Amino acid sequence: MRNLTMLTDLYQLTMMYGYLKSGMRDNIATFDMFYRSKDESTHYAIMAGLEQLIDYLKNLHFDEEAIDYLRSLGIFDEEFMQELRDFKFSGDVYAVPEGTIVFPGEPLVRVTAPIFEAQLVETALLNIINHQTLIATKASRVVQAAEGGTVMEFGLRRAQGPDAGIYGARAAIIGGCKSTSNVLTGQMYSIPIAGTHAHSWVMSFPDEITAFRKYAEMFPTSCLLLVDTYDTLKSGVPNAITVFNELRAVGHEPVGIRLDSGDLAYLSREARKMLDAAGFPNTIICASGDLDENLIRDLKLQGACIDTWGVGTKLITSEDCPSLGGVYKMSAETIDGQVIPKIKISENPVKITNPGIKRLWRIYDNKTGKATADLIALNHESYDTSKPLTIYDPVNTWKSMTLTDYSMKELQVQIFDKGECVYESPSLKEIQQHCAEDLDTFWDQYKRLLNPHRYKVDLSDSLWMLKNSMLQSHRRG
Repeated sequence: MRNLTMLTDLYQLTMMYGYLKSGMRDNIATFDMFYRSKDESTHYAIMAGLEQLIDYLKNLHFDEEAIDYLRSLGIFDEEFMQELRDFKFSGDVYAVPEGTIVFPGEPLVRVTAPIFEAQLVETALLNIINHQTLIATKASRVVQAAEGGTVMEFGLRRAQGPDAGIYGARAAIIGGCKSTSNVLTGQMYSIPIAGTHAHSWVMSFPDEITAFRKYAEMFPTSCLLLVDTYDTLKSGVPNAITVFNELRAVGHEPVGIRLDSGDLAYLSREARKMLDAAGFPNTIICASGDLDENLIRDLKLQGACIDTWGVGTKLITSEDCPSLGGVYKMSAETIDGQVIPKIKISENPVKITNPGIKRLWRIYDNKTGKATADLIALNHESYDTSKPLTIYDPVNTWKSMTLTDYSMKELQVQIFDKGECVYESPSLKEIQQHCAEDLDTFWDQYKRLLNPHRYKVDLSDSLWMLKNSMLQSHRRG
Protein backbone atom coordinates (compact mmCIF):
# COMPACT_ATOMS: atom_id res chain seq x y z
CA MET A 1 0.00 0.00 0.00
CA ARG A 2 1.60 3.24 -1.14
CA ASN A 3 1.70 6.39 0.96
CA LEU A 4 0.06 9.02 -1.26
CA THR A 5 -0.28 11.65 1.46
CA MET A 6 1.93 14.11 -0.43
CA LEU A 7 -0.14 13.64 -3.59
CA THR A 8 -1.81 16.98 -3.04
CA ASP A 9 -1.79 20.57 -4.22
CA LEU A 10 0.26 23.08 -2.26
CA TYR A 11 -2.78 25.20 -1.55
CA GLN A 12 -4.32 22.38 0.47
CA LEU A 13 -1.35 22.60 2.82
CA THR A 14 -1.39 26.38 2.99
CA MET A 15 -5.11 26.31 3.83
CA MET A 16 -4.48 23.68 6.51
CA TYR A 17 -1.79 25.94 7.95
CA GLY A 18 -4.23 28.85 7.86
CA TYR A 19 -6.95 26.85 9.63
CA LEU A 20 -4.46 25.89 12.34
CA LYS A 21 -3.26 29.45 12.89
CA SER A 22 -6.83 30.83 12.82
CA GLY A 23 -8.04 28.46 15.52
CA MET A 24 -10.27 26.63 13.05
CA ARG A 25 -8.38 23.35 12.89
CA ASP A 26 -11.13 21.28 14.52
CA ASN A 27 -14.15 22.93 12.88
CA ILE A 28 -16.20 20.07 11.40
CA ALA A 29 -16.77 20.50 7.68
CA THR A 30 -18.74 18.47 5.15
CA PHE A 31 -17.62 18.28 1.51
CA ASP A 32 -19.38 16.68 -1.46
CA MET A 33 -17.65 15.22 -4.48
CA PHE A 34 -19.82 15.34 -7.64
CA TYR A 35 -19.26 15.85 -11.35
CA ARG A 36 -20.51 18.31 -13.94
CA SER A 37 -21.32 16.86 -17.35
CA LYS A 38 -19.56 18.39 -20.33
CA ASP A 39 -21.42 16.61 -23.13
CA GLU A 40 -23.26 13.43 -24.01
CA SER A 41 -20.21 11.29 -23.24
CA THR A 42 -20.88 11.74 -19.52
CA HIS A 43 -24.66 12.17 -19.40
CA TYR A 44 -24.37 9.22 -17.06
CA ALA A 45 -21.28 7.85 -15.34
CA ILE A 46 -20.11 4.61 -13.72
CA MET A 47 -18.83 5.20 -10.20
CA ALA A 48 -15.32 3.74 -9.82
CA GLY A 49 -12.15 4.14 -7.78
CA LEU A 50 -13.61 3.73 -4.30
CA GLU A 51 -11.30 0.84 -3.36
CA GLN A 52 -8.23 2.95 -4.10
CA LEU A 53 -9.72 5.91 -2.21
CA ILE A 54 -10.18 3.66 0.82
CA ASP A 55 -6.55 2.55 0.61
CA TYR A 56 -5.46 6.19 0.40
CA LEU A 57 -7.45 7.25 3.45
CA LYS A 58 -6.32 4.24 5.49
CA ASN A 59 -2.68 5.06 4.83
CA LEU A 60 -2.77 8.84 5.30
CA HIS A 61 0.30 9.93 7.26
CA PHE A 62 3.23 12.31 6.88
CA ASP A 63 6.53 10.47 7.26
CA GLU A 64 9.74 12.18 8.31
CA GLU A 65 10.95 12.50 4.75
CA ALA A 66 7.78 14.42 3.83
CA ILE A 67 8.05 16.62 6.91
CA ASP A 68 11.72 17.40 6.18
CA TYR A 69 10.78 18.41 2.63
CA LEU A 70 7.94 20.66 3.76
CA ARG A 71 10.20 22.23 6.40
CA SER A 72 12.75 23.01 3.66
CA LEU A 73 10.18 25.15 1.84
CA GLY A 74 10.43 27.75 4.60
CA ILE A 75 6.71 28.57 4.62
CA PHE A 76 5.47 26.52 7.61
CA ASP A 77 6.46 26.63 11.28
CA GLU A 78 7.28 23.81 13.69
CA GLU A 79 3.82 23.77 15.23
CA PHE A 80 2.46 22.83 11.82
CA MET A 81 5.18 20.21 11.36
CA GLN A 82 4.11 18.57 14.61
CA GLU A 83 0.47 18.59 13.53
CA LEU A 84 1.47 16.80 10.34
CA ARG A 85 3.58 14.30 12.25
CA ASP A 86 0.51 13.35 14.30
CA PHE A 87 -1.90 13.45 11.34
CA LYS A 88 -4.48 10.67 10.97
CA PHE A 89 -7.81 10.78 9.16
CA SER A 90 -10.58 10.71 11.76
CA GLY A 91 -13.63 11.59 9.71
CA ASP A 92 -16.78 9.98 8.31
CA VAL A 93 -17.10 9.07 4.65
CA TYR A 94 -20.20 8.05 2.72
CA ALA A 95 -19.97 7.05 -0.93
CA VAL A 96 -21.86 5.47 -3.80
CA PRO A 97 -20.54 1.90 -4.32
CA GLU A 98 -18.41 1.19 -7.37
CA GLY A 99 -20.28 0.09 -10.47
CA THR A 100 -23.35 2.20 -9.66
CA ILE A 101 -24.82 4.41 -12.37
CA VAL A 102 -24.68 8.08 -11.33
CA PHE A 103 -25.59 11.42 -12.87
CA PRO A 104 -24.26 14.99 -12.92
CA GLY A 105 -24.62 16.94 -9.68
CA GLU A 106 -25.19 13.89 -7.49
CA PRO A 107 -23.03 13.56 -4.36
CA LEU A 108 -20.80 10.56 -5.09
CA VAL A 109 -18.60 10.93 -2.02
CA ARG A 110 -19.39 12.82 1.20
CA VAL A 111 -16.60 13.62 3.65
CA THR A 112 -17.30 14.96 7.15
CA ALA A 113 -14.18 15.63 9.21
CA PRO A 114 -12.22 18.37 10.95
CA ILE A 115 -11.57 20.88 8.19
CA PHE A 116 -7.83 20.37 8.68
CA GLU A 117 -8.34 16.79 7.43
CA ALA A 118 -11.22 17.25 5.02
CA GLN A 119 -9.29 19.90 3.10
CA LEU A 120 -6.20 17.74 2.58
CA VAL A 121 -7.98 14.82 0.92
CA GLU A 122 -9.56 16.88 -1.87
CA THR A 123 -6.83 16.54 -4.48
CA ALA A 124 -6.17 12.80 -4.19
CA LEU A 125 -9.87 12.00 -3.88
CA LEU A 126 -10.62 13.84 -7.12
CA ASN A 127 -7.60 12.32 -8.86
CA ILE A 128 -8.65 8.78 -7.95
CA ILE A 129 -12.42 8.99 -8.48
CA ASN A 130 -12.33 11.25 -11.53
CA HIS A 131 -9.96 9.00 -13.47
CA GLN A 132 -11.50 5.62 -12.81
CA THR A 133 -15.07 6.88 -13.13
CA LEU A 134 -14.18 8.44 -16.49
CA ILE A 135 -12.63 5.24 -17.87
CA ALA A 136 -15.37 2.98 -16.50
CA THR A 137 -17.93 5.23 -18.18
CA LYS A 138 -16.07 5.17 -21.49
CA ALA A 139 -15.82 1.38 -21.30
CA SER A 140 -19.55 1.13 -20.62
CA ARG A 141 -20.29 3.11 -23.78
CA VAL A 142 -17.92 0.93 -25.84
CA VAL A 143 -19.49 -2.26 -24.47
CA GLN A 144 -22.94 -0.89 -25.20
CA ALA A 145 -21.96 -0.20 -28.82
CA ALA A 146 -20.62 -3.76 -29.19
CA GLU A 147 -24.17 -5.07 -28.55
CA GLY A 148 -23.15 -8.28 -26.85
CA GLY A 149 -19.78 -8.69 -28.55
CA THR A 150 -16.83 -9.25 -26.24
CA VAL A 151 -14.70 -6.15 -25.56
CA MET A 152 -11.06 -6.49 -24.49
CA GLU A 153 -9.09 -3.57 -23.01
CA PHE A 154 -5.85 -3.14 -24.99
CA GLY A 155 -4.69 0.32 -23.91
CA LEU A 156 -1.62 -0.08 -21.68
CA ARG A 157 0.99 1.14 -24.17
CA ARG A 158 -1.01 4.32 -24.82
CA ALA A 159 -2.04 5.02 -21.23
CA GLN A 160 -0.72 8.22 -19.68
CA GLY A 161 1.68 6.48 -17.32
CA PRO A 162 1.79 3.19 -15.38
CA ASP A 163 -0.94 4.09 -12.86
CA ALA A 164 -3.30 5.19 -15.61
CA GLY A 165 -2.66 1.86 -17.35
CA ILE A 166 -3.23 -0.22 -14.24
CA TYR A 167 -6.24 1.55 -12.77
CA GLY A 168 -7.65 2.42 -16.19
CA ALA A 169 -7.73 -1.29 -17.00
CA ARG A 170 -9.39 -1.96 -13.64
CA ALA A 171 -12.03 0.66 -14.40
CA ALA A 172 -12.57 -0.75 -17.90
CA ILE A 173 -13.42 -4.12 -16.36
CA ILE A 174 -15.98 -2.40 -14.11
CA GLY A 175 -17.50 -0.81 -17.21
CA GLY A 176 -17.97 -4.18 -18.87
CA CYS A 177 -14.75 -5.21 -20.63
CA LYS A 178 -14.21 -8.96 -20.32
CA SER A 179 -10.41 -8.94 -20.18
CA THR A 180 -7.30 -6.78 -20.39
CA SER A 181 -3.93 -7.09 -22.10
CA ASN A 182 -2.35 -5.63 -18.94
CA VAL A 183 -0.68 -8.54 -17.16
CA LEU A 184 0.00 -6.60 -13.96
CA THR A 185 -3.64 -5.58 -13.63
CA GLY A 186 -4.65 -9.19 -14.25
CA GLN A 187 -2.32 -10.30 -11.46
CA MET A 188 -3.40 -7.57 -9.03
CA TYR A 189 -7.15 -8.04 -9.47
CA SER A 190 -7.51 -11.66 -10.62
CA ILE A 191 -9.13 -10.74 -13.92
CA PRO A 192 -8.73 -12.45 -17.32
CA ILE A 193 -5.87 -11.32 -19.54
CA ALA A 194 -5.93 -11.62 -23.32
CA GLY A 195 -3.60 -11.18 -26.28
CA THR A 196 -2.24 -12.90 -29.37
CA HIS A 197 0.86 -11.79 -31.23
CA ALA A 198 2.12 -8.64 -32.96
CA HIS A 199 3.03 -7.91 -36.55
CA SER A 200 6.66 -8.22 -35.50
CA TRP A 201 6.10 -11.94 -34.88
CA VAL A 202 5.08 -12.45 -38.51
CA MET A 203 7.89 -10.21 -39.77
CA SER A 204 10.47 -12.18 -37.78
CA PHE A 205 10.02 -15.30 -39.94
CA PRO A 206 10.92 -15.88 -43.59
CA ASP A 207 7.25 -15.80 -44.58
CA GLU A 208 3.81 -15.42 -43.11
CA ILE A 209 2.76 -19.06 -43.15
CA THR A 210 5.89 -20.13 -41.29
CA ALA A 211 5.10 -17.58 -38.57
CA PHE A 212 1.52 -18.86 -38.36
CA ARG A 213 2.64 -22.50 -38.18
CA LYS A 214 5.13 -21.78 -35.42
CA TYR A 215 2.52 -19.91 -33.39
CA ALA A 216 -0.02 -22.70 -33.84
CA GLU A 217 2.62 -25.24 -32.78
CA MET A 218 3.19 -23.37 -29.51
CA PHE A 219 -0.45 -22.51 -28.79
CA PRO A 220 -2.55 -25.22 -30.45
CA THR A 221 -5.58 -24.77 -28.19
CA SER A 222 -5.67 -20.96 -28.29
CA CYS A 223 -4.56 -20.15 -31.81
CA LEU A 224 -5.75 -16.72 -32.96
CA LEU A 225 -3.72 -15.31 -35.84
CA LEU A 226 -3.11 -11.68 -36.84
CA VAL A 227 -3.72 -11.72 -40.60
CA ASP A 228 -3.10 -8.15 -41.83
CA THR A 229 0.71 -7.90 -41.82
CA TYR A 230 1.05 -8.11 -45.60
CA ASP A 231 -2.25 -8.63 -47.44
CA THR A 232 -5.30 -9.63 -45.42
CA LEU A 233 -7.42 -11.34 -48.08
CA LYS A 234 -4.74 -12.55 -50.52
CA SER A 235 -2.31 -14.04 -48.01
CA GLY A 236 -3.33 -13.52 -44.37
CA VAL A 237 -6.68 -15.30 -44.32
CA PRO A 238 -5.67 -18.04 -46.83
CA ASN A 239 -2.52 -18.81 -44.84
CA ALA A 240 -4.53 -18.86 -41.61
CA ILE A 241 -6.97 -21.32 -43.16
CA THR A 242 -4.09 -23.57 -44.22
CA VAL A 243 -2.74 -23.62 -40.68
CA PHE A 244 -6.22 -24.11 -39.23
CA ASN A 245 -6.64 -27.23 -41.39
CA GLU A 246 -3.30 -28.51 -40.15
CA LEU A 247 -4.38 -27.88 -36.56
CA ARG A 248 -7.64 -29.71 -37.10
CA ALA A 249 -5.77 -32.66 -38.58
CA VAL A 250 -3.97 -33.13 -35.26
CA GLY A 251 -7.12 -32.74 -33.17
CA HIS A 252 -7.23 -29.03 -32.34
CA GLU A 253 -9.76 -26.38 -33.30
CA PRO A 254 -8.52 -22.82 -33.99
CA VAL A 255 -9.88 -19.81 -32.15
CA GLY A 256 -9.90 -17.33 -35.03
CA ILE A 257 -8.22 -14.35 -36.67
CA ARG A 258 -7.53 -10.74 -35.77
CA LEU A 259 -7.80 -7.69 -38.05
CA ASP A 260 -5.89 -4.60 -37.00
CA SER A 261 -6.08 -2.28 -40.03
CA GLY A 262 -7.88 -1.48 -43.24
CA ASP A 263 -11.61 -1.34 -43.92
CA LEU A 264 -12.72 -3.52 -41.04
CA ALA A 265 -16.31 -3.80 -42.24
CA TYR A 266 -15.34 -5.03 -45.72
CA LEU A 267 -12.41 -7.18 -44.61
CA SER A 268 -14.40 -8.88 -41.84
CA ARG A 269 -17.28 -9.69 -44.19
CA GLU A 270 -14.94 -11.18 -46.79
CA ALA A 271 -12.90 -13.05 -44.19
CA ARG A 272 -16.09 -14.50 -42.73
CA LYS A 273 -17.09 -15.84 -46.15
CA MET A 274 -13.66 -17.40 -46.63
CA LEU A 275 -13.57 -19.01 -43.19
CA ASP A 276 -17.12 -20.36 -43.54
CA ALA A 277 -16.40 -21.78 -46.99
CA ALA A 278 -13.29 -23.50 -45.64
CA GLY A 279 -15.29 -25.21 -42.93
CA PHE A 280 -14.53 -22.90 -39.99
CA PRO A 281 -17.86 -21.22 -39.20
CA ASN A 282 -17.13 -21.22 -35.47
CA THR A 283 -13.86 -19.33 -35.63
CA ILE A 284 -14.13 -15.77 -34.35
CA ILE A 285 -13.03 -12.56 -35.99
CA CYS A 286 -11.42 -10.10 -33.62
CA ALA A 287 -10.88 -6.46 -34.59
CA SER A 288 -8.57 -3.83 -33.14
CA GLY A 289 -7.07 -0.53 -34.26
CA ASP A 290 -8.20 2.88 -32.91
CA LEU A 291 -11.70 1.68 -32.06
CA ASP A 292 -14.24 3.47 -29.90
CA GLU A 293 -17.99 3.29 -29.39
CA ASN A 294 -18.72 5.47 -32.42
CA LEU A 295 -16.63 3.44 -34.85
CA ILE A 296 -17.92 0.14 -33.44
CA ARG A 297 -21.51 1.35 -33.86
CA ASP A 298 -20.82 2.38 -37.47
CA LEU A 299 -19.06 -0.90 -38.28
CA LYS A 300 -22.02 -2.86 -36.99
CA LEU A 301 -24.38 -0.74 -39.08
CA GLN A 302 -22.23 -1.65 -42.11
CA GLY A 303 -22.67 -5.35 -41.41
CA ALA A 304 -19.18 -6.02 -40.06
CA CYS A 305 -18.70 -9.68 -39.08
CA ILE A 306 -16.74 -9.00 -35.91
CA ASP A 307 -17.18 -11.05 -32.76
CA THR A 308 -14.69 -9.51 -30.35
CA TRP A 309 -13.23 -6.03 -30.09
CA GLY A 310 -9.81 -5.02 -28.79
CA VAL A 311 -10.12 -1.38 -27.76
CA GLY A 312 -7.04 0.54 -26.70
CA THR A 313 -6.05 4.18 -27.06
CA LYS A 314 -9.47 5.78 -27.27
CA LEU A 315 -10.68 3.81 -24.26
CA ILE A 316 -7.74 4.09 -21.89
CA THR A 317 -7.40 7.85 -22.56
CA SER A 318 -11.12 8.55 -23.02
CA GLU A 319 -9.96 10.48 -26.06
CA ASP A 320 -13.16 12.40 -26.78
CA CYS A 321 -13.66 13.42 -23.12
CA PRO A 322 -10.28 13.40 -21.34
CA SER A 323 -11.57 14.54 -17.94
CA LEU A 324 -14.70 13.86 -15.93
CA GLY A 325 -15.24 17.30 -14.42
CA GLY A 326 -15.53 16.11 -10.83
CA VAL A 327 -15.31 18.73 -8.08
CA TYR A 328 -15.16 18.73 -4.26
CA LYS A 329 -17.15 21.50 -2.58
CA MET A 330 -17.95 22.40 1.01
CA SER A 331 -21.65 21.99 1.74
CA ALA A 332 -21.86 22.48 5.52
CA GLU A 333 -20.04 23.20 8.75
CA THR A 334 -21.03 21.79 12.13
CA ILE A 335 -20.32 24.16 15.02
CA ASP A 336 -21.42 23.31 18.57
CA GLY A 337 -23.61 20.57 17.15
CA GLN A 338 -25.44 22.91 14.77
CA VAL A 339 -25.26 22.25 11.04
CA ILE A 340 -24.66 25.44 9.08
CA PRO A 341 -25.32 24.95 5.34
CA LYS A 342 -22.82 26.42 2.88
CA ILE A 343 -23.38 27.32 -0.75
CA LYS A 344 -21.10 28.40 -3.59
CA ILE A 345 -22.77 31.01 -5.79
CA SER A 346 -21.80 31.70 -9.38
CA GLU A 347 -23.10 33.64 -12.37
CA ASN A 348 -22.93 30.27 -14.12
CA PRO A 349 -25.97 28.38 -12.76
CA VAL A 350 -24.33 24.95 -13.18
CA LYS A 351 -21.64 26.02 -10.71
CA ILE A 352 -24.08 26.89 -7.92
CA THR A 353 -23.77 24.11 -5.35
CA ASN A 354 -26.42 22.33 -3.30
CA PRO A 355 -26.08 23.27 0.39
CA GLY A 356 -26.35 21.12 3.49
CA ILE A 357 -25.57 17.54 4.43
CA LYS A 358 -27.36 15.41 1.85
CA ARG A 359 -28.44 11.90 0.95
CA LEU A 360 -28.98 10.42 -2.49
CA TRP A 361 -32.02 8.28 -3.29
CA ARG A 362 -32.98 6.29 -6.37
CA ILE A 363 -36.66 5.82 -7.12
CA TYR A 364 -37.91 2.70 -8.92
CA ASP A 365 -41.23 1.93 -10.60
CA ASN A 366 -42.50 -1.20 -8.85
CA LYS A 367 -44.36 -2.42 -11.94
CA THR A 368 -41.33 -2.41 -14.24
CA GLY A 369 -38.41 -2.45 -11.80
CA LYS A 370 -36.88 0.39 -13.79
CA ALA A 371 -35.26 3.48 -12.32
CA THR A 372 -37.59 6.46 -12.61
CA ALA A 373 -35.66 9.33 -11.03
CA ASP A 374 -33.05 10.23 -8.44
CA LEU A 375 -33.68 12.50 -5.48
CA ILE A 376 -31.08 14.53 -3.60
CA ALA A 377 -32.42 15.23 -0.13
CA LEU A 378 -31.24 16.66 3.17
CA ASN A 379 -29.78 14.19 5.60
CA HIS A 380 -32.67 14.31 8.07
CA GLU A 381 -35.38 13.63 5.49
CA SER A 382 -37.10 10.26 5.21
CA TYR A 383 -39.84 8.97 2.92
CA ASP A 384 -42.95 6.84 3.28
CA THR A 385 -43.33 4.97 -0.01
CA SER A 386 -46.97 4.18 0.77
CA LYS A 387 -47.71 7.85 0.10
CA PRO A 388 -47.59 9.59 -3.30
CA LEU A 389 -44.36 11.43 -4.11
CA THR A 390 -44.21 14.34 -6.54
CA ILE A 391 -40.88 15.16 -8.15
CA TYR A 392 -40.06 18.24 -10.20
CA ASP A 393 -37.58 19.35 -12.78
CA PRO A 394 -35.13 21.42 -10.66
CA VAL A 395 -34.89 24.08 -13.39
CA ASN A 396 -38.22 23.90 -15.20
CA THR A 397 -40.27 23.52 -12.02
CA TRP A 398 -43.56 23.50 -13.93
CA LYS A 399 -42.62 19.97 -15.05
CA SER A 400 -43.65 17.43 -12.43
CA MET A 401 -44.51 13.76 -12.01
CA THR A 402 -46.43 12.13 -9.16
CA LEU A 403 -45.40 8.59 -8.25
CA THR A 404 -47.69 6.16 -6.43
CA ASP A 405 -46.43 2.58 -6.89
CA TYR A 406 -42.72 3.06 -6.26
CA SER A 407 -39.79 2.07 -4.05
CA MET A 408 -36.67 3.97 -2.98
CA LYS A 409 -33.06 2.95 -2.40
CA GLU A 410 -30.42 5.06 -0.71
CA LEU A 411 -27.32 5.04 -2.91
CA GLN A 412 -24.63 6.22 -0.51
CA VAL A 413 -23.26 3.77 2.05
CA GLN A 414 -20.96 4.47 4.98
CA ILE A 415 -17.30 3.83 4.25
CA PHE A 416 -15.51 5.36 7.27
CA ASP A 417 -16.83 5.95 10.77
CA LYS A 418 -14.64 8.28 12.86
CA GLY A 419 -11.61 7.36 10.77
CA GLU A 420 -12.16 3.59 10.84
CA CYS A 421 -13.11 1.79 7.64
CA VAL A 422 -16.44 -0.02 8.09
CA TYR A 423 -16.87 -1.12 4.47
CA GLU A 424 -15.59 -4.27 2.81
CA SER A 425 -14.80 -3.73 -0.85
CA PRO A 426 -16.31 -6.35 -3.17
CA SER A 427 -14.20 -8.18 -5.72
CA LEU A 428 -13.74 -6.64 -9.15
CA LYS A 429 -15.91 -9.38 -10.65
CA GLU A 430 -18.69 -8.54 -8.19
CA ILE A 431 -18.39 -4.82 -9.00
CA GLN A 432 -18.62 -5.59 -12.73
CA GLN A 433 -21.72 -7.70 -12.13
CA HIS A 434 -23.30 -4.93 -10.05
CA CYS A 435 -22.62 -2.46 -12.87
CA ALA A 436 -24.27 -4.69 -15.46
CA GLU A 437 -27.31 -5.24 -13.24
CA ASP A 438 -27.58 -1.54 -12.45
CA LEU A 439 -27.46 -0.59 -16.13
CA ASP A 440 -30.31 -3.03 -16.78
CA THR A 441 -32.57 -1.02 -14.46
CA PHE A 442 -32.44 1.98 -16.82
CA TRP A 443 -34.56 2.40 -19.92
CA ASP A 444 -32.65 2.43 -23.21
CA GLN A 445 -33.44 6.09 -23.90
CA TYR A 446 -31.26 7.15 -20.97
CA LYS A 447 -28.32 5.10 -22.28
CA ARG A 448 -28.38 6.19 -25.92
CA LEU A 449 -24.96 7.14 -27.26
CA LEU A 450 -26.47 10.01 -29.25
CA ASN A 451 -29.13 12.42 -28.01
CA PRO A 452 -29.96 10.54 -24.81
CA HIS A 453 -33.09 11.42 -22.92
CA ARG A 454 -32.26 13.36 -19.75
CA TYR A 455 -32.71 11.29 -16.62
CA LYS A 456 -34.63 13.05 -13.85
CA VAL A 457 -32.54 14.20 -10.88
CA ASP A 458 -34.62 16.27 -8.47
CA LEU A 459 -33.95 18.13 -5.26
CA SER A 460 -36.26 17.42 -2.33
CA ASP A 461 -38.67 20.23 -1.45
CA SER A 462 -36.66 21.02 1.69
CA LEU A 463 -33.36 21.16 -0.16
CA TRP A 464 -34.84 23.22 -2.98
CA MET A 465 -36.26 25.73 -0.50
CA LEU A 466 -33.00 25.90 1.46
CA LYS A 467 -30.99 26.51 -1.69
CA ASN A 468 -33.31 29.21 -2.96
CA SER A 469 -33.58 30.94 0.42
CA MET A 470 -29.78 31.11 0.59
CA LEU A 471 -29.63 32.52 -2.93
CA GLN A 472 -32.28 35.11 -2.07
CA SER A 473 -30.47 36.07 1.15
CA HIS A 474 -27.27 36.60 -0.80
CA ARG A 475 -29.03 38.82 -3.33
CA ARG A 476 -30.65 40.89 -0.59
CA GLY A 477 -27.33 41.13 1.27
